Amino acid sequence: MESEEKMEQMNPELKKLAETARRAGAIDPGFYQKYNVKQGLRESNGNGVLTGLTEISDVSGHRVENGENVPIEGELYYQGYKIDELVKGFKNRRFNFEEITYLLLFGDLPNRQELRDFVKVLDEYRELPSKFVRDVIMKKPSANIMNALQKSVLTLYSYDEDPDDTSVEGLLRQSLTLIGVMPLFSVYAYHAYQHYNNGKSLIIRYPDPELSTAENILHMLREDGAFTELEASVLDTCLVLHAEHGGGNNSTFTTHVVSSTGTDTYSAVAASLGSLKGPRHGGANLKVQHMFEDIKEHIPNWSDEDAIRDYLLAILRREALDGKGLIYGMGHAIYTLSDPRAVILRNCAENLSEAKGLQEEFHLYETVERISAGLLMENRRLSKPVCCNVDFYSGFVYSMLGIPEQLYTPIFAIARISGWCAHRLEELVNKGKIIRPAYQYIGHHRTYRPIGDRQ
Repeated sequence: MESEEKMEQMNPELKKLAETARRAGAIDPGFYQKYNVKQGLRESNGNGVLTGLTEISDVSGHRVENGENVPIEGELYYQGYKIDELVKGFKNRRFNFEEITYLLLFGDLPNRQELRDFVKVLDEYRELPSKFVRDVIMKKPSANIMNALQKSVLTLYSYDEDPDDTSVEGLLRQSLTLIGVMPLFSVYAYHAYQHYNNGKSLIIRYPDPELSTAENILHMLREDGAFTELEASVLDTCLVLHAEHGGGNNSTFTTHVVSSTGTDTYSAVAASLGSLKGPRHGGANLKVQHMFEDIKEHIPNWSDEDAIRDYLLAILRREALDGKGLIYGMGHAIYTLSDPRAVILRNCAENLSEAKGLQEEFHLYETVERISAGLLMENRRLSKPVCCNVDFYSGFVYSMLGIPEQLYTPIFAIARISGWCAHRLEELVNKGKIIRPAYQYIGHHRTYRPIGDRQ
């Protein structure tokens, strides 16, 4: 509907060209089957096509028995450690995201002294060049903070004395710089846009060297800089859960693809940010939030399961929400019975909802999750179970933390930069070939005609 309205408002000549481009770009779907093309780099069974090796992370949603895939509770490993065991091991400690960043980059969990030293090193890199905030972040601030992040990351190239250094030492220096400043880029870009475009007070608070990454985000974001221990702990857990997810997710694969050319760190990370911005990747939690706003608008009684079921059916039948027939936050390319990140986030959401007095809303999320899983199996005639993914609860958690929607995907980026940098190091240390998949040409070979001879 929105695209049709845009077409109506479009310049007539541009509209004509757009229609020509649409016809020129359309490919007969039958060709994909004819040439056995792995659309989305997926096999016919939905599994990803193997394109590389990694030791950084592993994900699994099934095991093979007698040659068949059997669904299992989802498993996510960071450098061989299960994510739920890592999170259980935190036990209310601070600097857990920093600990996981160390693990991803260096392959082992740090001891106490190594973690203290690493936190100190990160703090030294959590500083922007002189006048960077004024000259870069505040200059024509973007409504989409992800684009502001790309601009800031690319501009750092100009401040680096050796930006094209691809030695391990150079890569590590650049990685720690980006991990350190990404929270500043995100929060400052948000405040700048709110000030210049929405007339809000401009708040630029420096990070506190005594605080963790999660604590500093809340400290810099909030007008009074205050936060509770629970709030910081929950955000810290969110960062840990979003830090890495195997080499095959779109943004991390982008890191590998671009890094394989030998380009600089800033260009590679900017490309990954562009991937993460997409609503089918990092922006998915916003879709979930908007879906729940729509559900609450149409169902005033959140305990009426029949009404919830009927409305979810209407969504699946393209009769409600945005007409796309999707229940956002449900389903995953790999996980079947459960997404381990969503399981942990559900627990975080429950604890936070109790502290905020939002238990009723949390129960609505649980109800939608439970009913949706059954409806999707019934209506889509799926051969494997459907579970909610990490995006289902993350937006709700962010909203309870008072994080504005414009920062939902940037928070994802603040976390995932650790995984991207680990994969970039892995790609360049192993000096793999430039990544170049093949595309089948299905057009026609034609004879050139001078412009005067064309109709």
